[in-house]
Amino acid sequence: MTEYAVELFAQTDVGTERESNEDACATHLESEACGVVGVADGVSSYAGGEVASQMAVEITLRAYREQPATTPAGQRLYRAVQQANIEVYDRAVAVPELRGMATTLTAVAVERGELTAVHVGDSRLYLLRDREFTQLTKDHTVAAEKVRFGLLSRERARLHPDRSVLTRSVGRELIVSRDRITQRLAQGDLLLICSDGLYNVLSDAEMAHLAREGDAAQVCRALLEAANARGTGDNLTAAVVRMVGPTPERPGLPTLADKLKRLLVRGG
Repeated sequence: MTEYAVELFAQTDVGTERESNEDACATHLESEACGVVGVADGVSSYAGGEVASQMAVEITLRAYREQPATTPAGQRLYRAVQQANIEVYDRAVAVPELRGMATTLTAVAVERGELTAVHVGDSRLYLLRDREFTQLTKDHTVAAEKVRFGLLSRERARLHPDRSVLTRSVGRELIVSRDRITQRLAQGDLLLICSDGLYNVLSDAEMAHLAREGDAAQVCRALLEAANARGTGDNLTAAVVRMVGPTPERPGLPTLADKLKRLLVRGG
């Protein structure tokens, strides 16, 4: 198996009650060791949510590919998300029927075992490592902010009226504030990127259980099938990145003690 090899898959579904799908997803495998995934969920309170989400993922991947391959993947992704925001905003300004359209966007690049995620909104990125299932992103919603300030419990936030009221989204303003998350991955790690239509139906424990078996495509399908079997009033999307190749230890930067030891050896 190639070192740092990744496996990607993404799938979206209209759900059990909606007539149209305002979620969108896309993947791009640049090499065996480098892949990009984007998940977007259009804001349904505005016209053009479906247009905004589709534009966001398509432009992100296009802008990523257009940058020099010599530029680190994480840097390319951060710029690409800003480009997507600008183009969604410009389209909303130019087309009266799309005025105010916006979307969430969570995009992930994995290059030789290094994760960079760029995140706006309340779609989520989780990391499954061994038995631990951890949410890496924070929700940009009114309810989530109340939780972070200690004004609301996490349990109450799950059913709070403001749980889907976004404080940040792609396309609403010309410049968007983007969270950037970086982390070193290990062989066997699984990343799950999903819209709120999935995690509002399945608990973290249920998603973790379903994510432990099968390849990326099988995990995505199992998650969507489980949510639809329970019934969901929203669209739902799941994208999976699996580290299938070995991730050799990289030599770390020399510590101050290492540098002093070298100086003493030279001096002696």
